[in-house]
Amino acid sequence: MTIHSQPDNALAFPDFGDPGFGVYVHWPFCAAKCPYCDFNSHVRLKGIDEERFVAGFAREIACMRELSGPREVTSIFLGGGTPSLMKPQTVEAVLSAIAGAWHVPDGIEVTLEANPSSVEAERFQGYRSAGVNRVSLGVQALNDKDLRFLGRLHDVAGAMKAIDLARETFPRMSFDLIYARPDQTVDAWTAELEEAIGYAADHLSLYQLTIEEGTPFYGLHKAGKLKVPDNDQAALLYEATQETTAARGLPAYEVSNHARPGAESRHNLTYWRYGDYAGIGPGAHGRLTRAGHKFATVTETHPETWLERVEARGDGITESVELDTEEQADELLLMGLRLREGLDVRRWQSVAGRTLDPAREDFLLRQGFIERLGNDRLRCTSSGMIVLDAVVADLAL
Repeated sequence: MTIHSQPDNALAFPDFGDPGFGVYVHWPFCAAKCPYCDFNSHVRLKGIDEERFVAGFAREIACMRELSGPREVTSIFLGGGTPSLMKPQTVEAVLSAIAGAWHVPDGIEVTLEANPSSVEAERFQGYRSAGVNRVSLGVQALNDKDLRFLGRLHDVAGAMKAIDLARETFPRMSFDLIYARPDQTVDAWTAELEEAIGYAADHLSLYQLTIEEGTPFYGLHKAGKLKVPDNDQAALLYEATQETTAARGLPAYEVSNHARPGAESRHNLTYWRYGDYAGIGPGAHGRLTRAGHKFATVTETHPETWLERVEARGDGITESVELDTEEQADELLLMGLRLREGLDVRRWQSVAGRTLDPAREDFLLRQGFIERLGNDRLRCTSSGMIVLDAVVADLAL
């Protein structure tokens, strides 16, 4: 396979055709619900019976092992919610259950999401001892005014303390920022991004603020009380993001994710390369292949209802749907075009049982939205990434 004009050969995990097998565990609890968040997260002021949930995770892990068959795990991701609210013993028990179900080689990527407001040195050391070797911090902004606007419980000083502690404790660290905030200018965002890169981060996740239905921000936006940058301004902010990170050695390897070569997220690459993954916990999604058939799994979203369901029948699965070839091809196309390395065209053709429409591909090529990398790969250009949904929709027809 020949790929031209990109540094993808520096990836820690080049795409040799095996996307890997990931395990995702969803901890659905937060100290507070952020006004922009539409994730499956819940606040429990009276506390959480962690031992009971650990037993539930272990039972569902055993069920997923029956569905997946024997596999070698290539990455584990503890997401949420706020997994850094878990006791280190809880994390250790969950990781032990995974190791008991599948083969888990030494040294694979094990990521835990953390909020700066819940970071403690003793707790971080406990996670490291349990086997976590990568932490992802939800910093979101580097000024206190915008942190308050986003409903975060930490301030910039707390974020800096968490970043320093994460660097001291874990071999790898990433943090998130949200841009396209109200009244945000390109100059202000570029300066903030330069500051973030200066904190010795080797991976950044940079997300544009979106107004999701069902969130407090949605109601405010609909009532005209919350204004975010329009499409033109958002596009300028996106372009500034790409230029700044690339110039500082953290190029985008996916639409919203940037890393120094070799520091890409192994787990997220499994998603985007359309690999299998087991989804454990309330509201977790999964993709599992059995006897050549790919299934999409979804679990009960409400935490206590999920737990009762697991205790009664061994799993919290509410949907397990076999995906037909067209659905798989569409998912593979959507995921592959998010990546800087692009879509493996031959794999897509093998899944879809057909070739891409030459006329549609030619149109998008002439418009400058996509480009070919040798004979085997197709990727979006910088212009194409801005209108990614439209590009995918056009090619999928």
